[in-house]
Amino acid sequence: QVQLVESGGGLVQAGGSLSFSCAASGGTFSDYAAGWFRQAPGKEREFVGSISRSGGYTNYADSVKGRFTISRDNAKATVYLQMNSLEPGDTAVYYCAGRRLALIGPTSRCDYWGQGTQVTVSS
Repeated sequence: QVQLVESGGGLVQAGGSLSFSCAASGGTFSDYAAGWFRQAPGKEREFVGSISRSGGYTNYADSVKGRFTISRDNAKATVYLQMNSLEPGDTAVYYCAGRRLALIGPTSRCDYWGQGTQVTVSS
């Protein structure tokens, strides 16, 4: 059973930066595409971005494109989310996700999820 454990996030002022990491255990990390989703209060969970198994392909939601960067280190079984130029609208609980052998898109059903970590951006 794959487990995903997130770390990072927190509170930041608008225009600032935060980063996350998501460490995987219990499986072969390179078998899984990885992604990030977020859920704001009163809203449905939405796709933030994803990265392919090799790390050679990334995909982002329009709302974060150019501000957020996803990367991975398969040797460390970890995926990262770097968030720059944060806006109050980025306030949400952020989740990392894994999907075996297939890319992750906005409507993908993922196999594994992290516990979720709060990001709060103050204006």
